[in-house]
Amino acid sequence: MKTKIISLSLLGVLVYSCSPKITPQVTEVKKEITPKIEDGKSIYENNCAKCHQLYDPKSYSIQDWQPILKRMQIEARLQDSEMDKILTYLSKN
Repeated sequence: MKTKIISLSLLGVLVYSCSPKITPQVTEVKKEITPKIEDGKSIYENNCAKCHQLYDPKSYSIQDWQPILKRMQIEARLQDSEMDKILTYLSKN
């Protein structure tokens, strides 16, 4: 009886060790993070939050954001290059 149990155990170990190992393929979806996007996020958070709460970038479409940003550019005293970075950040998020 012991011999059968040992034989079956060894057979199980042998079959398990010889079976192909299937590892799941994990693909990560990464958002494109570029310095321009990071700069835009930083400018948006640091300048816009001084006067009011920050809006979720998805709250408005790009067409809606453009006149808002143009109006706020004067208030925040931001350069065109900084506004381009903010618009890039808002459009990618």
